[in-house]
Amino acid sequence: MVTKLKTSDIVFREDLYPRGESSATTVQKYAEDLGVLPPIEVNQKNELIDGRHRLLAHKKKDAAEIDVVVTETRDDDHLLELAIERNAKFGFQLSTSDKQALARRIYRNAPVEERGAKKHRLAELLSMSYATINSWLGRIDKDTKEERDAAVQNLFLQCFGEEDIAAAVGMPRSTVQGLLTEIKEFKIPSKPGIFGDDLKDKTGKALKTAEDERQAKIVALNREAAEHASDFDAPIYNIWKQQTKSEGSSHFGNSETRWVDNLLYLYTSPFDVVIDPFAGGGSTLDVCRQRFRRCLISDRKPIEERSKEIRTHDLTAGIPKPPQWKDVKLVYLDPPYWKQAEGQYSDDPTDLANMTLDDFNKSLAGIINGFAKKLTDSHIALIIQPTQWKAPDRQFTDHVGDMLRAIKLPVAMRYSVPYESQQCNAQMVEWSKENKTCLVLTREIVVWKVE
Repeated sequence: MVTKLKTSDIVFREDLYPRGESSATTVQKYAEDLGVLPPIEVNQKNELIDGRHRLLAHKKKDAAEIDVVVTETRDDDHLLELAIERNAKFGFQLSTSDKQALARRIYRNAPVEERGAKKHRLAELLSMSYATINSWLGRIDKDTKEERDAAVQNLFLQCFGEEDIAAAVGMPRSTVQGLLTEIKEFKIPSKPGIFGDDLKDKTGKALKTAEDERQAKIVALNREAAEHASDFDAPIYNIWKQQTKSEGSSHFGNSETRWVDNLLYLYTSPFDVVIDPFAGGGSTLDVCRQRFRRCLISDRKPIEERSKEIRTHDLTAGIPKPPQWKDVKLVYLDPPYWKQAEGQYSDDPTDLANMTLDDFNKSLAGIINGFAKKLTDSHIALIIQPTQWKAPDRQFTDHVGDMLRAIKLPVAMRYSVPYESQQCNAQMVEWSKENKTCLVLTREIVVWKVE
């Protein structure tokens, strides 16, 4: 149906029009007799689909109104496809480079599951062979595959299940299963660009078959796995002293990354699952990604900047549930150190930092025992410092001793990870002298073995 609109209301979007240039001769010719021109085509937003020269002719003649046909469009790409289709029938023919650019523009925005059909549609729309369209879009297909493979790997390392991964990346679950099988088989995650575009065998001869490529991947992955296994700065002694804090999140109570790295070296292998229910700033996740460990991290209130990576979970509701308990080889616990963290996370009385000492001990022991009931052939590591300065009457409160009495598991090792003396201010030093009481700099990691 033809209707009229104000010429000034028509929206021309150069980014959604097949050809950027216009013909002054054609505009002049059209302007000489506006009455015989067919209507232009716009969408529901008055955005021009077809008829740029007719629109310019009306503007040249200062025509207040213009005849239009309204066609509803779903989105910008739908508008662009219609514009290309109309252009092929009525407008200046597109050059090959124009067609290539438009094909890539439309294809890049198409949902992955619709791309097969979209190639055929583009071949028809642009009057090009399917083989030509397919060659133009090959780089996008390759980039998309690499990006999706990397996303699958990242979600896998964050302990998401196959169904959740498939939904997140828009893949069939069977495809996700295949990628994860490849990752696990090679014992190292596939990484975009690791093999390059031109695979060659060890003689330098280009690879021809899929099996050739597969064997080359195995060699490359095994080589990287070996390099990865030797990349740790292996701890030899059970005193882990460090002069300065590692770079990373400044979140209150954030774990020191070197301690986490040491524990991964001692108690896990690539693709083992690590659980950290006191995620804080997310340093455990960062180290696990680097070491290709799967990591399920959570916090009762994840920091805003990492809320997409750190799951929301309150331990008062029970312990987190990984996809498979048999894959969990390390539970890392860096809880609030009772009064040392009072009020730092919340005012909630169920917060470990805000509890009475008896409730704190019961709750923390309950968390440790809760994990122990679910695990086999695994370890639970607790890092904690005695409370002194913020304890009632500055009374030395030995959390490690309390937990050793409460947990009936064999202790695999105890590590000393002391603080530097610079954390003690002048007031604390004077109090120490006046009361003939040493200030606490000790901090320990206790590791229990769960068989």
